[in-house]
Amino acid sequence: MASSSSSGAGRVAGTLALRRGSAAVAAAAASLIPGLPDDVAAVILCLLTFPDQSRLRATSRAWRLLLSAASLLPLRRSLRLPRRHLLCLFPTDPSLTSPILLDPVAPTAWWPLPPLPCSPQLYGLANFAALAVGRHLYVLGGSRFDARSYPLGHPSPSSAAYRLDLAHSRHYWERLPDMQVPRGSFACAPAPSGSGVIVAGGGSRHPTFPSNGSRTDSTEWYDATARSWRAAASMPRDRAGCVGFVAHGAGDGGEDEFWVMGGYDGYTTLGGVVPNDVYCRNAVALGLWSGKWREIGDMWEEGERRRLGPVAALSAEDGRITEVFMLDGNGVFRYDFVSNRWLREATTRRRIPDTESCGFVSMNGELYVLRSAKVPVEASGPWRQLKKLTLEFQVYNPGTKKWRVLTTHPPVHAPIDFRTAALCTVEL
Repeated sequence: MASSSSSGAGRVAGTLALRRGSAAVAAAAASLIPGLPDDVAAVILCLLTFPDQSRLRATSRAWRLLLSAASLLPLRRSLRLPRRHLLCLFPTDPSLTSPILLDPVAPTAWWPLPPLPCSPQLYGLANFAALAVGRHLYVLGGSRFDARSYPLGHPSPSSAAYRLDLAHSRHYWERLPDMQVPRGSFACAPAPSGSGVIVAGGGSRHPTFPSNGSRTDSTEWYDATARSWRAAASMPRDRAGCVGFVAHGAGDGGEDEFWVMGGYDGYTTLGGVVPNDVYCRNAVALGLWSGKWREIGDMWEEGERRRLGPVAALSAEDGRITEVFMLDGNGVFRYDFVSNRWLREATTRRRIPDTESCGFVSMNGELYVLRSAKVPVEASGPWRQLKKLTLEFQVYNPGTKKWRVLTTHPPVHAPIDFRTAALCTVEL
């Protein structure tokens, strides 16, 4: 087994070097690690965590070539290594606080990314969407708090779009063409075949304090090749605060569809005082071939739950989504496409208080429930005990039906409010 893996690594590395011309061949000809065969050294470098690989790219031209995304992905596939996802966490406004990456293989190794370019007139951005398409990380739209607008507590929707290439040794945000319709709190998903991004719905309002705000039914695509946005058919009605994913073969005749679930489509007040959102119990789906929307009935009965909880989707090796899960309180539910119902799958290993917000994301075939809190830690010196921010992961494997728990200390100082924080996963 070891000999076949090492020969595969050498074969792939050699092929990639030849594709890059004489300069790459000369770089690859140099010994990767003195005293070790290059095929063994390639396997060692391939198994390092992402933060270590990012730091080591500057060591030499040969290491930069091997540790590039174009080389690592084929090498990992040839070695039959499992897919590796990274967690990208936006604790708060990305123009003020740096997003951070975590490799689950080494839960203590956090890697900061540069903050978004900031305008001096803006003092806050919320309700933005973060997602990854291949090696690119996108930040789209949001609710923008502008010092020039009035009233200050009512943000305006943003149409800004940014992209960061994680394969570059020096990370920076690239400004993309603006979306045709400004929006925040919207559904989005990578377009099929990794060609761009599709977004639908959204609006703008304060992320914490309910208000009427604005809503839209518009849908549009970003074509990464043409570097432009184009409009698609609008949703049957306005909807914001929703989630989206691409379900492969879920439509008539096996058509791929872009699903939009949950959110709210109205706003009322109880007794003219207490704010109350009108939440959606149904879903809608856009046929990616036909370009038409179809409505899907209610996913739960009246009184069963108030609103859709955080949603995470599991995907196969080819990126196709196979299962969709929701976190509702302390329960994990699996969506049944046939019955259009959420079926209880599991209960969290550790109870989550009703007043606490949680993150919910899928990585490497598992579901991660994230909680943030400050816990006391022992310290030397005059301060016998200090409080340090801890991020707890309750990890559920749907295949084995088992839970595990791990903790880490992210490089942030305030507890993370997952009602306003953003999460996404990146496969490298």
